[in-house]
Amino acid sequence: MKIEFVTGVAVIAPDPAKSQRLYVDTLGLPLAGEGAYLHSEEVEGVKHFGVWPLSEAAEACFGEERWPAHLPVPQVSIEFEVADRAAVGAAAEELAAAGHELLRPPREEPWGQTVARMLSPEGAIVGISFAPSMH
Repeated sequence: MKIEFVTGVAVIAPDPAKSQRLYVDTLGLPLAGEGAYLHSEEVEGVKHFGVWPLSEAAEACFGEERWPAHLPVPQVSIEFEVADRAAVGAAAEELAAAGHELLRPPREEPWGQTVARMLSPEGAIVGISFAPSMH
């Protein structure tokens, strides 16, 4: 697979309000959003930075709001961008062939991003993504 760039980084927040106090109120990052997911494309050095509630990460990976007890609770999500939607599928196949278990096979999200997700050995959610808005 050919990774073009890091699409984004999001901390996984078990307590989104507490994380908001750090990242928005104290650090002054220009994060905004609807609901609990705060994000920005205006933090220098990264295409997208977010504070992702754990319940929303669980929903994105498993279709339910609770993170499965048998898996480590992630603290960060890192998404790597590929050239197009087809490359997301090819990357997912490559990951599976190399023995990595996907949390979620490739799917298109309502905002147009196509992403496959896995849990890294360190416990990070790793996404292989194609986000048209980033190209």
